[in-house]
Amino acid sequence: MIEVEELTKRYGDTVAVDGLSFRVGPGHVTGFLGPNGAGKSTTMRSLLGLDRPTSGRALIDGRPYRDIPRPLCSVGALLDARGLHGSRTAYGHLLGLARSNRIPRARVREVIGMTGLDDAADKRTGGFSLGMAQRLGVAASLLGDPPVLLLDEPVNGLDPEGILWIRGLMKRLAAEGRTVFVSSHLMSEMALTAEHLIVIGRGRLLADTDVETFIARNSRSYIRIRTPERERMRDVLATAGVMTGEGPDGTLEASGVSLETVGELIAGNGVVVHEVSPQTASLEEAFMRLTADAVEFRADSGTPAPLAEEESR
Repeated sequence: MIEVEELTKRYGDTVAVDGLSFRVGPGHVTGFLGPNGAGKSTTMRSLLGLDRPTSGRALIDGRPYRDIPRPLCSVGALLDARGLHGSRTAYGHLLGLARSNRIPRARVREVIGMTGLDDAADKRTGGFSLGMAQRLGVAASLLGDPPVLLLDEPVNGLDPEGILWIRGLMKRLAAEGRTVFVSSHLMSEMALTAEHLIVIGRGRLLADTDVETFIARNSRSYIRIRTPERERMRDVLATAGVMTGEGPDGTLEASGVSLETVGELIAGNGVVVHEVSPQTASLEEAFMRLTADAVEFRADSGTPAPLAEEESR
């Protein structure tokens, strides 16, 4: 269980996180989303004891990270895959971490196998690609077989096979009853992986809900109709009390009506149609709509909005 309670973090006059509260439970993958500068990195660093909150609490299973006696056995984390000692081998890197938490040597070979690093185990990490470094970071997070995992951008640098692997791994770990908390900018990946979302902007909570509810609340669903009898179709829908709007390429967009009802109106009135299809927003579209006022830079002007934190923190 992850608990963030009224977390506030200031850097001088800059407020990075502002009274943030949420909980992340076990059994499903929870996505942690927000624009650049939203406070995601600061929140995760506070959970791991790397940043001390100005006020509030960030807890792992009811305790601050600093109070956990063998932290790798309670929480596994991947924040910076490049944070490696380049002269050490992958095996040496993991062995050092294992010894620091009294984790058996045999577990090192286990996580190397789990993450596909068998052929790279005895190679120096300074020559690792970003994808290999990511796999090594995941291996380190799994060393203590922890019940809680915090992963920041885990698919960075991975090839398609690696993305499928990490996606399946996160789902499998959650299905085992672990708490899996994943920060990412890739909405397409979160749509495929996460079941629950924590969304923040300007250091404050914007949403704490399941993915389907998040999309439904922050998007517009409609039925797209493409027909050569456009005006007649519009009149048929209007007579039935269905509102329509103008779509691209001369299509109609019918809102507040089911696909079945539209189909029955078309059949009952003999209207010729070339397409009738339900349209729902993607997670990316819903995210963009919710966070429109919390982005750091806008493409139309390039002018930075006054946000609390740079994501590099």
